[in-house]
Amino acid sequence: MNEKKRRVAVCPGSFDPVTFGHLDIISRASKLFDKVIVLVSANLEKHPAFTLTERLLMIQKVIPKYDNIVIDILEDELLADYVRRVGANAIVKGLRAVTDFEYEFQMALGNRKLCPEAETVFLTTAAENMYLSSSIVKQIAALGGDISSFVPAAIQPVIEQRLRRKPVSHTSEDAAAIQNFVNLIGKDETE
Repeated sequence: MNEKKRRVAVCPGSFDPVTFGHLDIISRASKLFDKVIVLVSANLEKHPAFTLTERLLMIQKVIPKYDNIVIDILEDELLADYVRRVGANAIVKGLRAVTDFEYEFQMALGNRKLCPEAETVFLTTAAENMYLSSSIVKQIAALGGDISSFVPAAIQPVIEQRLRRKPVSHTSEDAAAIQNFVNLIGKDETE
């Protein structure tokens, strides 16, 4: 008897923090695959605001309604090795713009070389999320802006608390250094 092979996809990302854009891609992937593994991973090029475990917990809090989604952490392992280990046959990546495609295409080719049994599937973002990124959310939150249209309400307070910058208070040493700087730039060069 010819048994149908389960379609398992890995949806990797830093999710630092998870946004409505991420949730859109995850939701759409869950309709295409029998099982979707949302894989919280470290990005060596980024400085995360949240630990891998904190990111996993935030995702768990905002996607409990999907019964075919599993959340996991990728640490100290190649994505291709993880995909092979869990028996996935696809890697799902969301694309916002052409600039995303160039980077993701390079990654897809590398993953295909390392794990030819898995295809990379690109899902384009919904139009309302084209501008949305975790970096933008972090910048807005750090400066006290409203992030309610970017992240689920259930995790918004945690993000704001972690990222909101404290007002800068100048010590007397800082004030003296600033005054010295003002004096330097205020001097006429002809003197």
